[in-house]
Amino acid sequence: MDRVTDTAGENALELRGVVKTYRGEPAVAGIDLSVPAGSFYGLVGPNGAGKTTTLSMVAGLVRADRGEIRVFDVDARKDPRAAKRLMGVLPDRMRTFDRLTGKQLLHYIGALRGLSGAQTRARAAELAEAFDFVPALGRAVSDYSTGMTKKLMLACAMIHAPRLLVLDEPFESVDPVSAQRLLGVLRDYVDQGGTVILSGHSMTLIEQMCSRISVLVTGQVLAEGTLDEVRGEMSLEQRFIDLSGGEEKGRLEWLHTSSA
Repeated sequence: MDRVTDTAGENALELRGVVKTYRGEPAVAGIDLSVPAGSFYGLVGPNGAGKTTTLSMVAGLVRADRGEIRVFDVDARKDPRAAKRLMGVLPDRMRTFDRLTGKQLLHYIGALRGLSGAQTRARAAELAEAFDFVPALGRAVSDYSTGMTKKLMLACAMIHAPRLLVLDEPFESVDPVSAQRLLGVLRDYVDQGGTVILSGHSMTLIEQMCSRISVLVTGQVLAEGTLDEVRGEMSLEQRFIDLSGGEEKGRLEWLHTSSA
């Protein structure tokens, strides 16, 4: 892929006072985030914390009720097309044209992104090699496993060499060997000046990847900063559980009667 533009010293993404409600209930309650260009940024939190909603608003898949979202110097609410050109997106609950082969889907996405046929062919081949799904390129996407589909969709998100990758659970259903391969590709991308914001539940992977993280709980940022600033004297997993209120609840004593 082409080298990503050098953007040292600026923010790739800024959220200010972003709010999203559903049926009167806040999914995201006025959060602020700043993601430095050239960084791995992790968004962690329990299920229902607002991670997917936040990333969907950044990607332009969901409209914020209030607040400001800027992708580099672009106001994403006022000029969503310009913002989307700067991003590659791997959404939650992936939907795609699964009757196409993997090769056809990559070429379709390349065309949508304005790449020439030659550029698309070259980049599709490189991405398939990097993500280790060359043998599957001729098969229909409907025949892919969940993990293989995720790798293909991440390749689709990267084919136009975006400046910012927005990835919702990129390692879910991906085996450990493939996860390390994906991590290597993403590290190379960041080393070349790209920026990644991602959500995830694996604290081990988050610690391996991310230079900064935010912990979201009930649509609010409860902690933000470098890994050391957020976890303090605890492990990241312990800190996450502490902030998420994950202490043990009442025990189901009635279940014990099943062995009586």
